[in-house]
Amino acid sequence: MKQIKIKYFSDEMERLDYIDGKSDWIDLRASEEVELKKGEFKLIPLGVAMELPKGFEAHILPRSSTFKNFGIIQTNHCGIVDGSYCGDNDMWRMPALAVRDTVIHVNDRICQFRIVENQPEIHFEEVEHLTGTDRGGFGTTGRQ
Repeated sequence: MKQIKIKYFSDEMERLDYIDGKSDWIDLRASEEVELKKGEFKLIPLGVAMELPKGFEAHILPRSSTFKNFGIIQTNHCGIVDGSYCGDNDMWRMPALAVRDTVIHVNDRICQFRIVENQPEIHFEEVEHLTGTDRGGFGTTGRQ
């Protein structure tokens, strides 16, 4: 089991934990009340900073209910927190764009994260031709 140092920026914040064995993702919550008008962008504070283990990063994505409940879209679609973002003031935030007027309250669950191992170092070998089957196009159908 990996040990991760975590700093909470507010005593009001519910502490992070798995959700009763339902998933290995962990919910993140707003650490302050945020009011957004339609079309407005804001970095929503999540109230935590962490020291990730060497060779790991965190992937942050919206919860499946975030758009329905709050009318916000995470603007980078998948946030990556690398191991260098680990200082006392490196609070995690969710970059959000509101598609309708909304209010997010302290401890509202708005996104989730998981810790993953960094990609191993790779080397690209340039070739004239690849040996795989040529599917001839875009996506799974090969049609454009």
